[in-house]
Amino acid sequence: MTWTAANTIVGLGSSATALGGGDPIYGPIRPQHNGVVSIISTYAGVGSFICTGSLLSDRRSVVTAGHCVTDGDDLRRPDQTTVFFYGGDNPDAVLHANADATAVAVTDYFVNPDYTGEVIDQNDVAVLRLAEFAPGYATAYDIYDGGDLTGQGFNVAGVGRRSDTGGEVGHNLGSGILRQGDNAYAFRLGDDDFGGFWDGFFGTADVTFSYLSDFDSGLALNDTSCRVAAAFGLGGAKYCGLGVGGLEVGTAPGDSGGPQFIDGRIASISSYGLSFGSAFGDVDDVLNSTFGEFNGLVPLFLHADFIRSAMVPEPSAWALMIGGFGLAGAGLRRRRGRAGAIP
Repeated sequence: MTWTAANTIVGLGSSATALGGGDPIYGPIRPQHNGVVSIISTYAGVGSFICTGSLLSDRRSVVTAGHCVTDGDDLRRPDQTTVFFYGGDNPDAVLHANADATAVAVTDYFVNPDYTGEVIDQNDVAVLRLAEFAPGYATAYDIYDGGDLTGQGFNVAGVGRRSDTGGEVGHNLGSGILRQGDNAYAFRLGDDDFGGFWDGFFGTADVTFSYLSDFDSGLALNDTSCRVAAAFGLGGAKYCGLGVGGLEVGTAPGDSGGPQFIDGRIASISSYGLSFGSAFGDVDDVLNSTFGEFNGLVPLFLHADFIRSAMVPEPSAWALMIGGFGLAGAGLRRRRGRAGAIP
């Protein structure tokens, strides 16, 4: 079994702009998606890169993928990162280049300490501290911590690359425009059904809680989850299905760090794309966001404590902390604590 993976919304149909003939069903829903942001990170001598993130409930923190704010194996932080919020009525706005967007600088990076920098890693998550509170129109989100995600449907959003055709062609348009759609969690790599097969298969990082969703065309030929499961003698409704209908989407470069919502809360974030080739459903044997590819997702219930510890405490929490430390509270203030390129 050979595979191709990359840290990387392409819809069933066209997700192009209105002028380009795109289907409006993939446009953002307001105000539901007003807290989904474009993240532009710049590394001196390397360039600028785009990712997606989501505003957390403290309104000063954004959750995204760890690889969005680390440069390769050395995990170097960006020299500069800016988050762009947009709550206007133009569904085709390029968030990082729109006069009505609100730009907020990032001052601190909190990358999960267990993140290895490998492409497939269940710890690919980071929290960004903003220089100021998010604008009032931005929607803030709580973390979904309902446990195992297998089989659950979700809404996904991101500013990654798009397509003027859909899953038959994959991503062939630029990034920066917010799109959304639906899918469902197929399985996690550490499911007992696989008997530990995936442990060490992709590298050394932990993948036990790395969840996959597949990009279905509505044809059994491209039902990647079912075809992979069949190789293990597995099947049935848990692994086999033809998608969620017209709003079925897959992620693309630039969607990294973007949210998967269940009941308005962030259940996971986009981490990577994965293909096992045409023998397992990919339409063209190329990792390019076409039908028959997997999207790799990092569940936030696994990282809830890390995320909450990185967020800005409520004023009442600060008061409790300082009160608990007594006079030492005064000294507390002295202590310091890759994705698709822009076209």
